[in-house]
Amino acid sequence: MSPATAPTTHPRRARSEPAPSLCLVPTTLRSANAYIAEHHRHHRPARGCISVVAVAEGSRRCGVAVVGRPLARMLQDGFTAEVTRCCTDGTRNACSMLYGAAWRSVKALGYRRLVTYTLPEEGGASLRAAGFSMVGVAGGGRWHRPRCGRLRADEHPTERKVRWEILSAAGGERR
Repeated sequence: MSPATAPTTHPRRARSEPAPSLCLVPTTLRSANAYIAEHHRHHRPARGCISVVAVAEGSRRCGVAVVGRPLARMLQDGFTAEVTRCCTDGTRNACSMLYGAAWRSVKALGYRRLVTYTLPEEGGASLRAAGFSMVGVAGGGRWHRPRCGRLRADEHPTERKVRWEILSAAGGERR
């Protein structure tokens, strides 16, 4: 076989090893935040949560998702939750599995809508695979307001974000 036609193998597994499948595993906010602190590109750990879930491949944790109250005041209607952090090590399909599990967990608690945001350069394939729809562009800017009286440091991307959402069959109206 030439190198061009040789089968490719996963870099972490030997060719004869079966590929372990991804599975959801329980976790705590403290444990998820430790993972986020180590792996997330541009956000610090989350402050609180409604729900938190992790995904593992075999015994190796490969991602976490944290769901909390929406940061945008207009979305705080009591029936909307927000994925505030989704962080993986790049394992294939881990993000999709986390977004799907996050939606199922808050839907079971009575929430009717789940929103999240991505940076414009992020494609959103995992969100589409989990059933989310792109709503439009939102947010951006700095938290610092001169009349507030205190300086706030922006340690996150300040450009506009792409908003995604998924609705339950019972609905919740889009805002």
